[in-house]
Amino acid sequence: METALAEAPLPSPGGGEEALQPPIAPVHRSPEDLVAKAIAPVKPEFLLPPPLLRPHQSSTTCGGGSSNAKSHGESEIRISAVVKEKKSKRQLKRERRKEQKSALHICPVVAKTKNINACKYHGNCRFSHDLDAFLAQKPEDLEGNCPFLNVEEVCPYGIACRFSGSHKDGASETLNSKKKSSEINGLSKDVQKLLWKNKISFPRADAQLKLLGLLGKKNSKTIQDQEEGCPAVVANGSQTLETDNGGDVGYEVRDSVENLPATCMEENCSDDASGYDNIKTFKKAKNQDNVKSSSAPEGCVARTGSKDILMANFCAPETDSSFKLNAREKKIIDFRGKLYLAPLTTVGNLPFRRVCKVLGADITCGEMAMCTNLLQGQASEWALLRRHSSEDLFGIQICGAYPDTIAHTVDLIDRECVVDFIDINMGCPIDIVVNKGAGSCLLTKPMRMKGIIQATYGTVDTPLTVKVRTGYFEGKNRIDSIISDVSQWGASAITIHGRTRQQRYSKLADWDYIYQCARKAPDTLHVLGNGDIFSYTDWNRHISDCPEISTCMIARGALIKPWLFTEIKEQRHWDISSNERLNMLKDFVHFGLEHWGSDTKGVETTRHFLLEWLSYTHRYIPVGLLDVIPQRLNWRPPSYFGRDDLETLMASESAADWIWISEMLLGKVPAGFTFAPKHKSNAYDRAENG
Repeated sequence: METALAEAPLPSPGGGEEALQPPIAPVHRSPEDLVAKAIAPVKPEFLLPPPLLRPHQSSTTCGGGSSNAKSHGESEIRISAVVKEKKSKRQLKRERRKEQKSALHICPVVAKTKNINACKYHGNCRFSHDLDAFLAQKPEDLEGNCPFLNVEEVCPYGIACRFSGSHKDGASETLNSKKKSSEINGLSKDVQKLLWKNKISFPRADAQLKLLGLLGKKNSKTIQDQEEGCPAVVANGSQTLETDNGGDVGYEVRDSVENLPATCMEENCSDDASGYDNIKTFKKAKNQDNVKSSSAPEGCVARTGSKDILMANFCAPETDSSFKLNAREKKIIDFRGKLYLAPLTTVGNLPFRRVCKVLGADITCGEMAMCTNLLQGQASEWALLRRHSSEDLFGIQICGAYPDTIAHTVDLIDRECVVDFIDINMGCPIDIVVNKGAGSCLLTKPMRMKGIIQATYGTVDTPLTVKVRTGYFEGKNRIDSIISDVSQWGASAITIHGRTRQQRYSKLADWDYIYQCARKAPDTLHVLGNGDIFSYTDWNRHISDCPEISTCMIARGALIKPWLFTEIKEQRHWDISSNERLNMLKDFVHFGLEHWGSDTKGVETTRHFLLEWLSYTHRYIPVGLLDVIPQRLNWRPPSYFGRDDLETLMASESAADWIWISEMLLGKVPAGFTFAPKHKSNAYDRAENG
């Protein structure tokens, strides 16, 4: 997408026309001394004066030094902490509905057709049908072409599109055929409604849980009834729907019907309304196989049709999705030597992964999704499982605390999604995850780890991987003691992040311990290392020092410089220019508008995730500015300016400058816009960290 840049001048490298105090002769340190103190050895000619010598420096710069935010004029936006009035859920819902009825939110059908009578809900529609009022308040169109011109016959956002000026009349006549969607793994409304009502059962998962002795009492009775052919438990002479939403946290979401196959149980719903096989088909297949469901035979597995439909529409090589491998013929993924982009919360979204694929990533993985949220049908959580056609080797990462929750989740995902592997997160250090018994908390509960891996392995045929840290407390590493067991439990690969939960992201990754674990692992288990990879020399060193490591997972290094994948493949330090970096941001914006939409909401969503990414990219120091290369991930950059104004702007630590970059690509921000980065690592020495 061609996007014109703003004509506003870039800030001068020295910070504008500010009057400086008489300079004090700086103390010159050798590059070796700077490296020893974890300070980036920037060449002296690019260093800025210390912040104390610049009294008129803008107060919005964080850490001083590489930009002049006040020169932005109207673009200057300060980050302010505003205390908001606490409102009840009912009040928030009422305000949300009132806002939807305003001219800000035009009905999508009306916007696409420009016909107020096209909406089937008419006066009962929750959105506005006032076209004139909507057009009167609609922001100016952005420069460039609509991202959907080459994807759809007609832009799905119609007049609401921020590029509506580029729409052509009779576009459907100029295109021979409508191109297929390039994204899959979306949750259908029918299945979502069944999840909301707890009316989906998980026969394969429950059969495996029963086999392992991990099934609750109610679900054990359910399996017995299912084997006897009883469609529902009869209590007090009537059919009942039982749920178990209380008590143990591990049973937050339960089957509300008595573990029948995943079948729509609505009386007025047709048998194939949600793509599920009906009960009669299930019973017939069961009788033909003449086996019990406790052994999880193929004939007893109720499959959805939605996965096959998605696969047919997916812009990838055609495969026979009806063909099912048995437990001994599971697909094997060879991770050896492949460049693996880690699952990254918030920033590792689909548009960012597309950028990394263009730059050389071989394996991609979706953001971590919470199992309880997936089982509740939360659309925002299912969006994390979306897959683009360019992701030829794609996995998803899920996080849960109990075997039944995770087994039910993978059972559902196997029906609804097309993925190459499933990764279970057992290393997330975030408090809200750990306090629920998931993530790093599982490192202190090896028997629960065993139950989770075994239950997942026996439920689906998709390869299973796990991601862990070295341990929970510093100095108490424990993965080496269970590395062989992980393979026996059913995992085909394990990723080891070389830090404990207590360390979070402080201190350097312990690669010696990763090597120790890799050497203890059986040949059938792929061991992947993770931590502090920021150059091709880091990659080469870890692979050569320990040949038992299959590959290395790249996380923060890809956030700061996604062209790291290109550097590794081409074995060079890429002294990338500011214009080349800007083109990557343009690609991200284009991919973001395709993914989140080209209307005002889609534009602002793209802007938000662009800003989240820019909160990482400013940490990159260009190769040509360093006395010692390559840059290390733990180096603290001094105040410096770039070789051109754009490079200086991209090095800014000021959120105001990040917003200005977003305005170059997505136009002016709305009135009252503020931004604060979401990711702020907790301190190492906090009490709850141990």
